Amino acid sequence: MFGLKTISFGRVLALAISFAALAPRDVDAAETAAPSVAIHFTFDRPIDASMAPFFLATKDGKFAAEHLNVSFNAVAGSPEALARVAKGDSELALVDINELIRFRDKDDAAPVKAVFVLFNRAPYAVVARRSRGIHLLPDLDGKTVGVADGDLSMRLWPALAQQNGINTQHVKFRKISAAVREPILSAGQVDAVAGFSYLSAVNLRDRGVPGGDLVVLRYADYGCEAYGFAVAANPAFAAAKPGAMKGFVRALIAGINATVKQPALAAEEAASHIDDGDRELELERLRTVLVDNILTDEVRRNGLGGIDPARLERSIGQIAQDFKFRKKPAAGDIFDDRFLPPVEGRLIN
Repeated sequence: MFGLKTISFGRVLALAISFAALAPRDVDAAETAAPSVAIHFTFDRPIDASMAPFFLATKDGKFAAEHLNVSFNAVAGSPEALARVAKGDSELALVDINELIRFRDKDDAAPVKAVFVLFNRAPYAVVARRSRGIHLLPDLDGKTVGVADGDLSMRLWPALAQQNGINTQHVKFRKISAAVREPILSAGQVDAVAGFSYLSAVNLRDRGVPGGDLVVLRYADYGCEAYGFAVAANPAFAAAKPGAMKGFVRALIAGINATVKQPALAAEEAASHIDDGDRELELERLRTVLVDNILTDEVRRNGLGGIDPARLERSIGQIAQDFKFRKKPAAGDIFDDRFLPPVEGRLIN
């Protein structure tokens, strides 16, 4: 009887010591586990393959590993996306940085800044048909170009035309709906259309226009210094949650690297978020974006996400040729680099 009691007490004592040894570690783990931070992220246009890095970062658990719970939505244009960020309805949004520059000039504008540049070169382009006698930008003289309402590329057209000696009075712009931009060019109702290189050119080839008859006149190839799509942040959220901001950027960089390594998988993931998404079409679009807009020489030298302040200020000067600023901003008014990792953490692997 005494022996049984001794054995029982010994077991209880051993268990008590074991629990005592484990308890502090369990408490420490609970205390150090960071709660998830909710981020409502807005895309400024319908989903396409250029957003693949965000979806891969989600699928691969990169956001979750940074203790972030990221949800996505899409709106009709950068102005609407910026309004959501300014009001705090979205913590972050993907917007055209050139629209952000104009947005900040408003009297009551919130001090929204970009924190990560996805497109190192703006995707602005004129897509034309060689069969209409267009091979270079100056060949637009005397031609008709279809332009959709709200096309942001037109905000930089005056600077581009001046830089390339084009008389803007000799180019006729025809206002059209974005929905018919590619159809009217394929039907020959205009000589060219303005838009994004990775959208219009790919869509036209998909419509059966021979690739050899298309010429993509990228603004960036003719002296336009503009950056393109960038992640903009709500200023109150950025100030209150700097750790979450840095974590988001790290996860996005991981998503870009994964997209570069596995573009077919990335395109398939993007297509899964599009109604009747075409994997092959999105793969072609993604490859165009990577070459033309994301993996530029500047990015290969300086890493993803950042800017060259002097270049950004030159691009602001180009915008000023068509937009009268109350006070022309400096690069630091538009871009906040505090959340970027060091360059070695931003280089393409």
